[in-house]
Amino acid sequence: MLRDRFRRLFAKLNLDGRDITVLMMSLLLAFFIWLIHNLSLNYSDTMSVPVVAECNIEGHTNISSNSVMVAARCRTSGYNLLRNRFRGERRALHVKFAAEDMQQSEGEVYYVTAAQLGNYVNEIFGDGISLESFLSDRVHFRFPYENNKKVPVQPVQVLSFRQQYMALGPMALKPDSVTVYGDPHRLASIDRVYTRTIELPNLKANAHGSVKIEPISGLRMSDTETSYSLEVTRFVELSTDVPISLRNVPAGRKLSVYPSTAKVVYRCIFPLMQDPTNEVRFHIDYRDFEKSIEGKCVPSHSALPQGVIDYTIEPEVFECVEER
Repeated sequence: MLRDRFRRLFAKLNLDGRDITVLMMSLLLAFFIWLIHNLSLNYSDTMSVPVVAECNIEGHTNISSNSVMVAARCRTSGYNLLRNRFRGERRALHVKFAAEDMQQSEGEVYYVTAAQLGNYVNEIFGDGISLESFLSDRVHFRFPYENNKKVPVQPVQVLSFRQQYMALGPMALKPDSVTVYGDPHRLASIDRVYTRTIELPNLKANAHGSVKIEPISGLRMSDTETSYSLEVTRFVELSTDVPISLRNVPAGRKLSVYPSTAKVVYRCIFPLMQDPTNEVRFHIDYRDFEKSIEGKCVPSHSALPQGVIDYTIEPEVFECVEER
């Protein structure tokens, strides 16, 4: 009956089959244009997303055991609102939070305030969102306790230097230690972690960069990489002969050292402003002689003056003889 009415209507309008098709296509196109236009407009409405928090909190797991529905009133396009509303059952979204944004409530429970959540609007709701307000002033996450141990990071380095250049000191790492999490039996055997190999060939200037820390199967670390820095300086060598003196020899005892002089080669920072070699004194302490095996002793020295990086001494070991 409805079909007959349409036929009579089309007959009065003098429309044939082709005209009807064009009319229907026009109506359909107009509808889509209207729909796209309205979806592209901005609206204010409530959006909600289930969130699981990821955060490095010392002594706790790095992923929350619960998910929280984060709801906010946002201004965005109709398309975004429609997509959010009809997602239905959704897997919780993992959002990484900075440790300073997590405030401890009690024990394993931490919370993020609405003000801090404002830093994660795009991560939670997506791009093209203008936040108006969150519906709650804070959200709570539970991070269960986890066995952990703090250990130093050991750099694995392969270094070479251009002639007359050397390191001013050991390589510095930041962080120089990490917290390792996992089974207590596994943790008991871990006393340090290692970086991947740092290869720095033909150095003639300071070096810095970042390097991954070697992972350990079954364990988690608070940091997966570290920054390194190495001070490099040009040096000049100064050679001199020095006497080997004695200290703390008890009254009535006589100790002789052979040889009585040594050749010392100093490595000094270039350019050299003054000769520092006369300020260094080498000696053997009688107490070291008493602890020695067969009177073999290594000499000690006074504080190295500023500008002296390192030195070598020849011979390295001296023979001491006590005369009775």
